[in-house]
Amino acid sequence: MKKKIALIFGITGQDGSYLAEFLLKKKYEVHGVKRKSSSLNTERIDHIYEKDKSLFHLHYGDLTDAISINRLINFIKPDEIYNLAAQSHVAVSFIIPNYTANVDAIGCLNILEGIKSSGLLKKIKYYQAGTSEMFGKVTEIPQTERTSFYPRSPYGVSKVFSHWMTINYRESYKMFACNGILFNHESPRRGETFVTRKITLGLAKIKLGMQKKLVLGNIYAKRDWGHAKDFVEAQWLILQQKKPDDYVIATGKQYSVKYFVNLVAKELKIKIKWKGKGFNEKAYNENNRVIIECNKKYFRPSEVDSLLGNPYKARKLLKWKPKTSIKELAKEMVQEDLKILSANDKKKR
Repeated sequence: MKKKIALIFGITGQDGSYLAEFLLKKKYEVHGVKRKSSSLNTERIDHIYEKDKSLFHLHYGDLTDAISINRLINFIKPDEIYNLAAQSHVAVSFIIPNYTANVDAIGCLNILEGIKSSGLLKKIKYYQAGTSEMFGKVTEIPQTERTSFYPRSPYGVSKVFSHWMTINYRESYKMFACNGILFNHESPRRGETFVTRKITLGLAKIKLGMQKKLVLGNIYAKRDWGHAKDFVEAQWLILQQKKPDDYVIATGKQYSVKYFVNLVAKELKIKIKWKGKGFNEKAYNENNRVIIECNKKYFRPSEVDSLLGNPYKARKLLKWKPKTSIKELAKEMVQEDLKILSANDKKKR
């Protein structure tokens, strides 16, 4: 039986690395696209390359370069394309909105056009990574596939463009094109500037005496958090259906940033006590020293206070459900950060 071929944009990211591992276990031939850079950024996938050199291939390319995308699609002739690449930092999208739109919005359009013009329209199945940030200032709780979008950032707006463009190409050209509206999903491979990893890494450093204080933004923001490893399985399942469609992928449970902080502190055996009210609230350790505080410089120009997904459709049609609880997620992230910090400390000695 001929192996399926997958092309992943965003292979060096959290989701891309987990999806590559997942597809290789399914006996796929996996091709990933990475941008040319003066510094190496393949630490999340180096172990995959060493293990599966014959089935795992990397190519240079850029979502903003339509010519390179067309060349890759025609050269690889994939059965499935996963667009996981993005400028995905919400706060950063306010600083570089043009770049965010070029990558997150026009990048998707470049892939769709590449598929349309490749002569492989009937062969290729396309997955577009959406985000709960498209809901933004939510119009209903919980959010479903039918909930109206009200994005509150250039990142969210760009992803709404990609979502509707994917639907437009599906309906206009009979393309097998799908959207996954993924709520927050984390892992030890999460970037260090994302709040969950910032918390696990920061508190781990405090535990080891490498850092005195952790400064956060809005600790009252509530999110629906899952594990990236669970969510990439849903991405694959979406493209295995008979008909293309769009799905909310979420846990259906919601927790505040402060709740996640408490979970991590407990896992690290750091006793903290919160004092103060509102954004002046701070966490003190056993020696009555402030180790966590808020700073409004980490707030977004327009905040998203609450996101909660309803994964009913995915559970019913995809037969998918998350396997990892938020407590298990926090524990795994903490343990991995402790390992990394301990290993780095030994190298310095």
